[in-house]
Amino acid sequence: MSDAKRTPLYDFNVANGGRMVDFAGWEMPVQYESIVEEHKATRTAAGLFDVSHMGEVTVKGPQSEAFLNYVLTNDVSTMDDGKALYSLMCQPDGGVVDDLLVYRMAEGSYLLCLNAANAVKDVAWLEKEAANFEVELVDVSEKYGLVALQGPKAFPILKGLSSVDLSGLGYYRFVQGEIAGISCIISRTGYTGEVGVELFVAAEKTAELAEALFDAGKADGLVLAGLGARDSLRLEAGYSLYGHEIDEKIGPVEAGLMWTVSLKKPCDFIGKEAILSKKQSGPAQKIVFFKTGGRRIARPGTEVVSGGAAVGTVVSGTFSPILNEAIGSALVDAAVAKSDELAVDLRGKAFPIERARPPFLPLNPQA
Repeated sequence: MSDAKRTPLYDFNVANGGRMVDFAGWEMPVQYESIVEEHKATRTAAGLFDVSHMGEVTVKGPQSEAFLNYVLTNDVSTMDDGKALYSLMCQPDGGVVDDLLVYRMAEGSYLLCLNAANAVKDVAWLEKEAANFEVELVDVSEKYGLVALQGPKAFPILKGLSSVDLSGLGYYRFVQGEIAGISCIISRTGYTGEVGVELFVAAEKTAELAEALFDAGKADGLVLAGLGARDSLRLEAGYSLYGHEIDEKIGPVEAGLMWTVSLKKPCDFIGKEAILSKKQSGPAQKIVFFKTGGRRIARPGTEVVSGGAAVGTVVSGTFSPILNEAIGSALVDAAVAKSDELAVDLRGKAFPIERARPPFLPLNPQA
């Protein structure tokens, strides 16, 4: 991992027993004590995640809203100051460049949060498309650390640390304030399906913030949680992960993400025609979520079969500590997407799977 980048929390992670792995060119903790225990703690108390590997880009200028509405599928014009918005960024053929969050800081001023694996590609894509707009793009990834505090105890932990009253902070809203005396963007967002926040902080203050949160939360059962738990939590919630449920070939129609596409917004956007055409004609393949009924995990690349014939491929698979069984998602032929006779081929033997409608368990991150 000699060439891998390190987040501002690298020393904090190592000191607290983080098992470091290379993820998208970053040295990241896959776990601390146990993926299963970190997962359970996030569902019942709270988990603290280092997500500082994510990319951040500022978009400013008189045409920033028009530019973002052109490159993104969702409608940025519906946003007011303090609003966050989830959107896809698509290619002309409807494939996904990335999924991201947009934060409206002020009129004509936005912050984008990008997937770590796509950040370099995304910045190049945005810069190319910005040529015809009066906007200024700045990659500020190295200036920010990003910490996610997720779980039912997240707000009780924050209550004694926050300089602002967070009791009225709505889902997908954010405010600027101080946590433990440290200036942060406090965003009511997350990737676990739980109540929680994501905290943008100056890179040099990230470790101090993490220490303060960890110390304050221990009495409430707060644990440090790594990428392993983050993945199992997001899959239980039915959230897409780039490179799995969405990619350059799997677009919003296939992925069931048409709710992120505003076909009625008052402007064209990249990929609109292709997405609309596929929506009308129907996709050749669709993403389906499933349970296995047992502990055998169907890993990405596992063949999905129906009636003895191959009909698709698993794109995500993990063990759900809450359901106590393996869960996953697969890209399958549209003709069998609603079939109750699907199976996964594990070492030459077909194991039946049960289609599931995500989330896999009752979750309410808006509570």
